[in-house]
Amino acid sequence: MSETVVLPPEGRRHRGPFIPPLLIIPLLVYAVLAAALYGFRPDGWATEIFHVGMVSGQSWVLTSGDLLLVVGLVCLFFEVLKSTNTGRTSILEHMLSTALFVVYLIAFLLWGAAASSVFFLLMIMSIVDVVAGFTISITGAGRDVTMA
Repeated sequence: MSETVVLPPEGRRHRGPFIPPLLIIPLLVYAVLAAALYGFRPDGWATEIFHVGMVSGQSWVLTSGDLLLVVGLVCLFFEVLKSTNTGRTSILEHMLSTALFVVYLIAFLLWGAAASSVFFLLMIMSIVDVVAGFTISITGAGRDVTMA
């Protein structure tokens, strides 16, 4: 018995440009705002930006932390889209995403201003990015090389 390895044609692989991890954006925004506006206090993220009166009679309040989490979710969405890239730069992008998660984790454990739920959720987005990136890449690689 002989095994045949079937490789996909070169045109099928998507080789996009290198894009650094987008979840660095909320990390930098958090650091800058924590220093400039909140005096390195983790409770500053509860600052109200605006509120809207709802039909139910309650008020919906948007805080600065909520807005930063929305930015993080948008960045996570684009990170997952980037994970579908099977080009040569995808390995470097996965390594940088992993390094960024390590930065989030170290900051969460050692930096007093990062001791907030907002930062914790941004860190969770970062690990979801790492796990999703490797999972999508491994699944895609399994489909690219078929044993017949």
